[in-house]
This record gives sequence, C-alpha cells and structure tokens, in this order.
Amino acid sequence: MSRRIVIAYWIIPIEPTRSFFQSLINDLAQRYDAPRFEPHVTIHVGASCTDAVDGVLSKAARGCERIVLHALEVSGSSHFIKTLFVQFALNTQSQQLNQSIRNAAQNSSDYQLNPHLSLLYKRMSIRDRHLLTYSIEVPFREVTFDSLKAVRCISPTKSRADVEAWRVVATEKLSR
Repeated sequence: MSRRIVIAYWIIPIEPTRSFFQSLINDLAQRYDAPRFEPHVTIHVGASCTDAVDGVLSKAARGCERIVLHALEVSGSSHFIKTLFVQFALNTQSQQLNQSIRNAAQNSSDYQLNPHLSLLYKRMSIRDRHLLTYSIEVPFREVTFDSLKAVRCISPTKSRADVEAWRVVATEKLSR
C-alpha cells in the first residue's frame, strides 16, 4: 500500500474530559515507550490540500454544534493506530460533520467514519493488549467535543515517527 500525505479532520473533547484522556495517553505512552498525541476522534481523512484547509474547516464548523458521542467500550486491535481505544456509537451529528467536511473539501475519499478515541499506538501481543483493555476504566458515558482540527499526516500511520510528524494546520471552534 502506498503512503501519502493527507489531512485528517479531528474533533477534540472539552475539559475536563480532554485532560483525563491526555493524562491517560501520556501515562500509557510512558509505560509502553510509545508516542504521545492529542486526544481526538477522526471524523474524516482526505487529500492534502493545505491551502484550502482553513476554508474547509470554517465551512464545516459553521452551524455545527458541539458533538456528543456515547462511549461503548474500551477495545483493542492489531492495527497500530487502534492498539487501544474507546469506541463510540455512530450518531447523526458525527455523520453530518463528516459529510460537511467531504462537501467543503470536495473530497471523494473512501474514508469510513468509525468514531473512536485512541489511547495507545504500539505494536503488542494479543495477550498484553487484552490485559490492558480490561485494566482501563473510562468514567464517562458521553463525551462532548467542541473543536475541529485539520492535521497533516502520513497515511497510513505505521510508526512512532509518523505520529511525531503530525502537524496541526488549522483549528476551529464548534458552535455552542
């Protein structure tokens, strides 16, 4: 699979949820010698057109209220970018924002929205992943997101160096 530069569109949780997840991500990164990153849910990934990103973000954020996602479970997978994550239920709000970004970016990528917030990016054994999954307690049933970010990154993200090369290129607040 070829690798390319893309723009990932993230929603960011509000405080104090954001600090809770950041602390958990930092703790896991330290314990497992893994990269640190900002807590986020990816809403869309599309072509890298950094000159148009500000317009895409402001168009998509305009009229979009804060997004509330229902947390389902902590889970894990063998995919580097989904080693350990909180899975959220798909809802109309997130689907509408995904569609707004697609329309504003005039982007026809095949990205499939699957709302989750990653907690750890690290290759590890199934056993270790399972043990870790059951050790994580998320005290929130719902998480509110109030900002949208565009992040320049390599796709697919496969390593710590890829994560550390991510760059936020634009940010917008969602309406109240």
